[in-house]
Amino acid sequence: QRTCTLRGCCWSPESDTNVPWCFFPSNHGYKVDGSTRSTQAGFEATLTRLPSPSLFGNDIDTVLLTGEYQTPNRFRFKITDPKAHRFEVPHEQVRPFTGSAASNLNYKV
Repeated sequence: QRTCTLRGCCWSPESDTNVPWCFFPSNHGYKVDGSTRSTQAGFEATLTRLPSPSLFGNDIDTVLLTGEYQTPNRFRFKITDPKAHRFEVPHEQVRPFTGSAASNLNYKV
């Protein structure tokens, strides 16, 4: 039996151990607005918030999803507000990725 909370989280115990018992329905979160754009390292997509209950408040209506196929074993994604710049803590060991998308990936996105 499936039950959902006021914030939209659903609970449905399943006998299949590969299926999560707690989940959000497909009308919750964000959807791709338009088409996905290819980049040198991967892709970009504009996401628009679906009209659903907010979990934490102050949701951003439109966000930018950037995905990078950095190595066959490493995928990086970043979600940002395209309308507002934010400070990001610099890290001396983590440099911006400047390569091309990896091939022979060991994962699917």
